Amino acid sequence: MVKKGVPEWLNSSLWSSPTAASAAVEDADDNHPLHRHRHRVSVKSPGTSSHREPSPPPPPPPPPAPEPVEETTFVESEGPGFSADEISRQAQLLAELSKRVINMGEVRKLASQVIPDGAAIRPTVWKLLLGYLPKDRGLWASELEKKRSQYAVFKEELLVNPTEVTRRMEESSGLQSDESNFGKKCLLPRSEITHGDHPLSLTKTSVWNQYFQDTEIIEQIDRDVKRTHPDMHFFSGDSPSAKANQESFRRILIIFAKLNPGIRYVQGMNEVLAPLFYVFRNDPDEDNAAAAEADTFFCFVELLSGFRDNFCQQLDNSVVGIRSTITRLSQLLKKHDEELWRHLEVTTKVNPQFYAFRWITLLLTQEFNFADSLHIWDTLLSDPEGPQETLLRVCCAMLVLIRRRLLAGDFTANLKLLQNYPPTNIGHLLYVANKLCAHPTR
Repeated sequence: MVKKGVPEWLNSSLWSSPTAASAAVEDADDNHPLHRHRHRVSVKSPGTSSHREPSPPPPPPPPPAPEPVEETTFVESEGPGFSADEISRQAQLLAELSKRVINMGEVRKLASQVIPDGAAIRPTVWKLLLGYLPKDRGLWASELEKKRSQYAVFKEELLVNPTEVTRRMEESSGLQSDESNFGKKCLLPRSEITHGDHPLSLTKTSVWNQYFQDTEIIEQIDRDVKRTHPDMHFFSGDSPSAKANQESFRRILIIFAKLNPGIRYVQGMNEVLAPLFYVFRNDPDEDNAAAAEADTFFCFVELLSGFRDNFCQQLDNSVVGIRSTITRLSQLLKKHDEELWRHLEVTTKVNPQFYAFRWITLLLTQEFNFADSLHIWDTLLSDPEGPQETLLRVCCAMLVLIRRRLLAGDFTANLKLLQNYPPTNIGHLLYVANKLCAHPTR
């Protein structure tokens, strides 16, 4: 039966006969406290988190006997419980990754359908999708060595305090104090200390002035690192591995802030960083896992290059700022489901900024459990034009999937539902998002 006021494509059996997943969405409990503020990118408290920590991928089996071909072959076992489609997609991805020159179009197409978890190839695929690894596998080793060495230099030069900088300046200039016998070997003689090197100097070029400015940002980073997925042992706790992961997180964010003075650090960047570091740190290749910090840094920079304007408050009202992006989401919903758009924004007056700000800036990392977020990111990173267009379609699909509850709700009920999105079948959600792409107009 055709429903009035509903887009024609939504009248298919897909919508009139809800799947078990969509029925679960409609019946999901939404009794969670509100915790969203427009100008702060907040994270959920430990008490309300619903994240499920995915198991690290299994190590790959021993490689098969070498064959008389020039290309290296990826060989991995078929994970238990895989569907025939997942097994086929895994085999196709492994075949593509085994080629000397990788067909990125095919890799993007396969990855957009979600990378099978048991394949243990997500780290490699993500690095390819983000442009960190070149298409020519013969260049991988040299590129990785170059980037990892560059990151080591960043750590050495940017993670030092002014006292260490002063000592290095002394050594490089060949100035050696005659007062070294009095325990001042590593300090400049008083006559050689310039105004810019004095701890009380306020000049812009002063290393001390810059150090004190950085301290405030570093304190914010420290707080956010401790809040990152507190329910996951990988990110939190007192174990040596958790503490080491937190230190890697901290260094990545500090170095990013120092290399990007126009943005520095914005609360919430830690949540965008988390999926990348988790995936790379759990690479079954031990050498790659050990270099996860460096690899994550460069992939984080590449990922944020397409979203950095969303983190810049000065650009909020510009054509590239977050408000413009949210407006595009509103227009997308109106195009595909005007009835729902009108009910939300006209009848109940739910401003999309109240919920979409977090959805977009944090790339949906806070709306689903962690394992499901990785599946969504497979699709986001596969877009050759960048993740933002796909992200907006996924956000629009999230609204469409709970349209019945939204149409029945008032301002309070709808805001509560959208700020605490109910559990859903991620495969179904991504299917609907792709359906929106296939139906660009109402």
